[in-house]
Amino acid sequence: MTHRKLLTALAIGLLSSQVALAADFRIGVQEDPDVLDPHKARTTVGRFVFTSLCDKLVDVTDKLEIAPQLASSWSWSDDNKTLTFKLRTDVEFHDGTKFDAAAAKANLDRAMTLPDSLRKSELVSVASVEVVDPATVAVHLKQPDATLLAQLTDRAGMMMSPATFSNPELGAKPVCSGPYKFVSRTQNDRIVLEKFDKYRDAKDYFYDRIIFLPIPDTTVRLANLQAGDIDLVERLNPSDADAVKADKRLKFIALSSLGYQSIVINVGSGQGANSPLGKDKLVRQAFQAAIGRDIINDVLGHGLFEPAQTPFPLASTYYDKNYPVTKRDVAKAKALLAEAKQPEVAFELSFGNTTITAALAEMIQAMAAEAGFKISLRPMDFTAMLAEMQKGNFQASLSGWSGRIDPDGNIYQFVACKGAQNDPKYCNPEVDRLLNEARSTPDVEKRKAFYTQASAILQSDLPYIYTYYSPLVYAVSAKVANFKAYPDGMIRLRGVKPAQ
Repeated sequence: MTHRKLLTALAIGLLSSQVALAADFRIGVQEDPDVLDPHKARTTVGRFVFTSLCDKLVDVTDKLEIAPQLASSWSWSDDNKTLTFKLRTDVEFHDGTKFDAAAAKANLDRAMTLPDSLRKSELVSVASVEVVDPATVAVHLKQPDATLLAQLTDRAGMMMSPATFSNPELGAKPVCSGPYKFVSRTQNDRIVLEKFDKYRDAKDYFYDRIIFLPIPDTTVRLANLQAGDIDLVERLNPSDADAVKADKRLKFIALSSLGYQSIVINVGSGQGANSPLGKDKLVRQAFQAAIGRDIINDVLGHGLFEPAQTPFPLASTYYDKNYPVTKRDVAKAKALLAEAKQPEVAFELSFGNTTITAALAEMIQAMAAEAGFKISLRPMDFTAMLAEMQKGNFQASLSGWSGRIDPDGNIYQFVACKGAQNDPKYCNPEVDRLLNEARSTPDVEKRKAFYTQASAILQSDLPYIYTYYSPLVYAVSAKVANFKAYPDGMIRLRGVKPAQ
């Protein structure tokens, strides 16, 4: 081979290598998601996957405005009890079947009736779904519901191919209508999606494959990004922020989110509730008094973990100034335990075994010990922990929520008596009444008043102790252009492409 031919061959090989690298977009995620069925799923990482895989009736802009997706428009009846959607007519599921009003009805009906659906409480106001014509579906309500449209911007509004509903492998091999289609999943290793060429806006998606890589250790996640083995890291450890900002190969992105981290306390679900912590709210109040949310923010969050008292973050219109953050008071904690005749309380705290969560658990353990709590720590695979919580096999757990644009999405399903994700099995009829009243009125000030009243009860009963509002913190390769963070926490890839 001549010298010129050798250089040409090397150039072609290098170009081919660059094209091959550009074909994949690799995302380092904190944990492996649970089932890939939006009606049954509950993990944050699952939402990341679904955003590329499953289009919804409506979506959310970066300004938290509701925007068309599978529905081109919508309207309410005069009595606010029927929501009618006009649907796109150019949508095809990944299996080649057509999306239409019948498919939309089938999905909503499944979300409402599937025995293990976690969307039931999100759609509890829906009485029936009617196919008006192939491009029109009407959702009839039992009573007005100011939250419904917002619910449909997330998993409740995601559409799967009804032709797959009888497939026992649906949760392992989902079929939707988004810009990418499912290819494969290797548990705790990777999920691979491939570009769907028949997607209506395929030209706006520049990568051939999306690969989600679960890497619980934040140091390892960042090292993979620095080495060029992945393109984006979500939930970057705040302690690494300065290093990322100083690295010209990377971009640092941080944004306030709608989500929170909390301590979930089992107050009514099986044997796990039979402890002083579960039975006596004085003990829970003492536990709260022993925890320094400001300390968590300073030490673990490096100023990014805004202390939380309620499930409504500072970015929300419904943030409640009536409930300032409880300050750590060890003397008060000890006094409350004495009043409860429980000078020493032992319980188990389970948590998903990731870098940040493990550090948070250890901090809580150390702070609470000074007040008389003996906490044993139980690190678990995050998905396994959620399954145990659903069964009532826990005393207390660290668990987060990614947040929703309507305040109802941050509270109802967790504390309503029949809430689909009410793992503590907390039930207070007055709280239910107030939350249902808040759902039924569109007036912001009236809704805020109902939430304030509900919070007064919840702040006393404490089935949840909120620790901080979760920031959205990403590190992105400088070789990637146009990535934008959205306050709802979804990872959207429209327009994201290799930097020139």
